[in-house]
Amino acid sequence: MLQSVEYPVNVGSIFRIADACNVEEVVLTGITPSPPHPTISKVARGKEQRVSWRYVKSPQEVITSLKGEGYTVCALEVTDQSVPYYAFDYPSRVCLVVGHEDHGVTRQTLALCDAAVFVPMYGKGRSLNVHVCLGVVCYHILHSGMPEGVWDERQDSPGAHRSAGG
Repeated sequence: MLQSVEYPVNVGSIFRIADACNVEEVVLTGITPSPPHPTISKVARGKEQRVSWRYVKSPQEVITSLKGEGYTVCALEVTDQSVPYYAFDYPSRVCLVVGHEDHGVTRQTLALCDAAVFVPMYGKGRSLNVHVCLGVVCYHILHSGMPEGVWDERQDSPGAHRSAGG
């Protein structure tokens, strides 16, 4: 769920990550721009047409609905209670919440989340771009419970793609 992610470049990048990680759905909320949008389409490279998405004005409405469907809602945000992304035990049904590039996930939305995780910073910068942070966590979730050898099988399967970017 994108809570008021303002910049179309980030939204487009998140659609690419969602496609790459086979995400079930992207939910756009608040002031997040939605397709059709020329910048989103250019950056997403058509993935906004392949990944299921919807716009709901209120993030609180989305969270309440997803919790009713058995999802655990986890914000990507630094809080007093947040834990490093690699130390959280992600359930099979999880909704990741990212927030505005400058203001993050709002307190109101955080209050409804079940947990919060963060990506530790080891350099002088205090944060990563919102889509980069989401990519780190999504790939961690994909690979954290994967039995040994499954990755090799996926790489060798028909239609498997490797990418160094682009």
